[in-house]
Amino acid sequence: MARYADIPIPENGKLLDNITHFARALRRAGLPIGPGRVRLAIQAVAAAGFDRKADFYWTLHAVFVNRPEERQVFNQIFRLYWRDPRYLDHMMSLMLPAIRGVSEEKAADAAAKRAAEALLDGAQAPESPQSGDDSQPPEIQIDASHTASADERLRHLDFEQMSTQEVAAAKRMLAQLSLPVKPLATRRLRPSPMGRTPDWRASMRAALRQGGEMTRIYRRAPATRWPALVVLCDISGSMSQYSRMVLHFVHAVANQRGQGWAKVHTFTFGTRLTNITHHLRSRDVDAALNAAGAQAQDWQGGTRIGQCLRSFNVDWSRRVLGQGAVVVLISDGLDRDDPALLAREMQRLNLSSRRLIWLNPLLRWDSFAPRARGIRAMLPHVDSFRAGHCVASLDALARAISDAHDSGEKARLMAMLKD
Repeated sequence: MARYADIPIPENGKLLDNITHFARALRRAGLPIGPGRVRLAIQAVAAAGFDRKADFYWTLHAVFVNRPEERQVFNQIFRLYWRDPRYLDHMMSLMLPAIRGVSEEKAADAAAKRAAEALLDGAQAPESPQSGDDSQPPEIQIDASHTASADERLRHLDFEQMSTQEVAAAKRMLAQLSLPVKPLATRRLRPSPMGRTPDWRASMRAALRQGGEMTRIYRRAPATRWPALVVLCDISGSMSQYSRMVLHFVHAVANQRGQGWAKVHTFTFGTRLTNITHHLRSRDVDAALNAAGAQAQDWQGGTRIGQCLRSFNVDWSRRVLGQGAVVVLISDGLDRDDPALLAREMQRLNLSSRRLIWLNPLLRWDSFAPRARGIRAMLPHVDSFRAGHCVASLDALARAISDAHDSGEKARLMAMLKD
């Protein structure tokens, strides 16, 4: 946590009112905070004192934050509300429409837009200054008949830059998505009137029942079965917002009947591997993710992709990757472990699965290049490399699964590795 200079507090300050307004801002940003939690925060501050800002921060943090994904929102709102003397100007600038110039626009910090909307709750952005003359500006008419709709804009909006309302709308869109898959043909044969292989045993048995006269030749065709889906989701600090939205999508896939998957296995990894398949079978998505977050103790922690993939290959590969399972890996590939170990485990994972698809949120940038050693070690061993930062990218995952020749951006990036 960054350190800021202490702000002098006036003797007649209204600390109780400020804590109440701070709790309201957290509630508008999506944290489940009620009157009882506010009363407990006031009592905790009275017991801990206000001598040090760090003690004040962690006192409120212990009362208001229950889940790992709530930390970023709390940090942003605390910084803007309690620490930055110019927080109002900063929040107003976040609410202004962005104008793209010649230079590349700097991305907003995680949860900054949610914090600004929560604290500004109904405030209007400042109007642009007008010139000294009283002349009215010319009226500009814009034909918006061919502009994208709000839903289409939301489909391509980065999960990291969404506000509270946009996150809720995106979750509803993810709950309606499906991930169809084609059945797999097996070597086993089943009775079929349109089959090409004669079933002589069934034909002779039918003839014996009719006194030895063969009136029909029975046929057989290859049987089909549905593959399994295995999702490996990175829940490190840089992937927290993306992983939560992806898990909403995986929960919808796991609980949608009739779309084809035999089983959906879900694992999270940061510094260790955690199997959350049982939790995602719950019909309530909030209860499922809360239980999964409670079990995954490394949420928003570090990243050890190579060690976690080794744990999966040793402990779970033979259990869940049998019979042509499709593996979807969601990670930014930023790993500091041994790249040789990571490359070896990625190769083993690719050989054990029917298709290995890698979704990387960093691919949303046009200037993305495989410079990180973790990405360079993982990229050669995947079948398809795609972006995974918005609703549209997750909706396009069905194409990568159905088309065996779809490689996404892998070929282009592999050419960059050879240069």
